[in-house]
Amino acid sequence: METSSNALRTSYAPTETADLYPESDGKPMAETDLHIEAILRMRLIFRGYYTETPDVYVSGNLMMYYEDTRPPKAVSPDLLISFGVGKKPRRTYKIWEEGKPPDFVVEFSSKSTVQNDLNNKMELYARLGVSEYFLCDVDRRYLPAPLMGFRLIDGEYVEIAPNADGGISSEMLGLDFHVLADGFGIYDPVTRKWLQTPEEAANSRAERDRERAERDRERAERDRERAERAETELARLREELARSKENSSE
Repeated sequence: METSSNALRTSYAPTETADLYPESDGKPMAETDLHIEAILRMRLIFRGYYTETPDVYVSGNLMMYYEDTRPPKAVSPDLLISFGVGKKPRRTYKIWEEGKPPDFVVEFSSKSTVQNDLNNKMELYARLGVSEYFLCDVDRRYLPAPLMGFRLIDGEYVEIAPNADGGISSEMLGLDFHVLADGFGIYDPVTRKWLQTPEEAANSRAERDRERAERDRERAERDRERAERAETELARLREELARSKENSSE
């Protein structure tokens, strides 16, 4: 059967949104295991911190689409936090559907990303209206400082000056970020506690329970020893009293 060379061809129109808005850019999550661990830890910390807050969405390494063009334009932040959008799971984050950009973004810079993080991404996030933009350098050799924070003021990012203790405060989150010997720490100045992942918090509770049980055991042992000494002393006094009575009756 012959086919006409003049036959019209129907253009392909994908019905799956994943075809129109891919859920991955095909790039690895991070450059090294150290970067991956730092990203995952911070994401877990914030998911645990906001677990009881229904309108806070925490994610990362997620395709965030900011222009509904063909092809659409997207960026994939290492960590994003968005208030007032609900906690439902998402395959992608489309700004025009959510009604707003994230309020807070963190990028973990590496040798291959540092220039993009300090230039193109900074300009993009400022243009999109991301209120605060933080940068972390786990290798401590690519950024001007291992931890940097920027706040959007009049459409431009202004670097946040470190506190007296070296921490950098996020007004959006009400939390302080610190460089620690083994990575990055997040401190809550209201509760005066360091934030932990759910696993770390569970381990800390278990350790406190073990310490409390050990203190209770030691207290019980001291009480038992005191009771034994008191019983021994009472027995001695009874013996002395009995001998005294015997002597007086002679």
